[in-house]
This record gives sequence, C-alpha cells and structure tokens, in this order.
Amino acid sequence: MNGPELLRYARVHRGGAILAGTAFVALLSAFFGGVHISLPSIGSGGVTTGVPYRHELPLLSAVFLTATLDGALAAHEEMGTPTMYRFRAAYCISLTLAACAFSFGAETLAVGPADGVVFVRSVLIWLGLSLLSVRLLGQQLSWAIPLASALFLVWYPLYWWDWTASSPSDLFSWAAAAIALSIGVGATATTPWRRKVWLRRRKPPARTTAV
Repeated sequence: MNGPELLRYARVHRGGAILAGTAFVALLSAFFGGVHISLPSIGSGGVTTGVPYRHELPLLSAVFLTATLDGALAAHEEMGTPTMYRFRAAYCISLTLAACAFSFGAETLAVGPADGVVFVRSVLIWLGLSLLSVRLLGQQLSWAIPLASALFLVWYPLYWWDWTASSPSDLFSWAAAAIALSIGVGATATTPWRRKVWLRRRKPPARTTAV
C-alpha cells in the first residue's frame, strides 16, 4: 500500500467530500459553537435551558466519517481479503486523524486547546457509536444511536457522564471513548461473511456411525 493507491481509493470513496464535511463542522463550531441550544428544562415550570452547539456538533463529524465505509462496492469489500481490510482500515484511520487534527486546530484557535481536546474526544465517542449504528441499522441510519445518546446529554447536561462538558483529563470520558471505539471497530469487523466463517468453525463436526 502506498500514497498514490490510498489517494485513488479515497477518490472512489468520497474522501474529499468527507473531509470537507468534517472541516465545515469544525469551522461552524469555531465561529458559532458558543451559541446555546434553547430547550425547555424538564420540571422547571417553563424555564428554558440550553447547551452550547460546540458540545453536540462533533456528532455530525462522526456521522460523516462513517461514510468511509459506504460506497457502490461496500458489500463486496466486506468479503475481501485481509489486504483489503488493512487498506480500508488505513483509509478510515487516515481520514479520522485528519478530521480530528483539523477540528482540534480550529477549536484551539477559537477557544483554547482544552476545548479542542474535548471536541476530539466527543468525535471519537460518537464515531464508535455511529459505527455500531451502521452495523445494527444500516448505513442510512448511522446517526440513530449517536443521536439517542446526544438527546440524553442535552436533557441531562453537566453530570458526571456528560463527556461533552467534562474536563480534558476526565478518566471516565476517556474510558467511554475507548469502549465506544472498541465496540464500533468490533462491530465493523464482524461482517456477515466473518460471522458465517466463525459459526462454521464453532460448529461441532458431524458424528459418523460405523456400518
């Protein structure tokens, strides 16, 4: 695998569009991330509350990044050789690192490095959840599970589980990122073809009776 081959693969799999989408989200957060989403607070008697857009925008970047697995030949690629899997993995990792680097830079320039780290951490958590959503619900619903988690954070913000607002050094949030990414990568690797091979290997051999 070399640079030109990876670039050709990226052109076929909309690498430019994906990077443009994540860059747009990062710039949107840099310029308007401090604006609060106004929502009625549960049990507040009509008082409104809200969270900054900056906390929720990483979800969009994560959903954009899952498009790296989509394409006209996505189903055939899932049945490919180990070399193809390594190629797909290198492509996905490269785009994810590029998106995270740009997002961190934009957030750092706009508000500070601490917010940049939190933004990237949120991208990684939602990327794992989005990959799980792709495997369970299909590519068109890659946003479903991340959105469900985001609604929970919006309605119950600033608690210990809110990784979008916790400090950059919060161990629970980084553990959540590691777990979410592990689940997402595992779900991506568990293709229908691999499940069939695994089940075939686990199936006990048929007993033969002597004549």
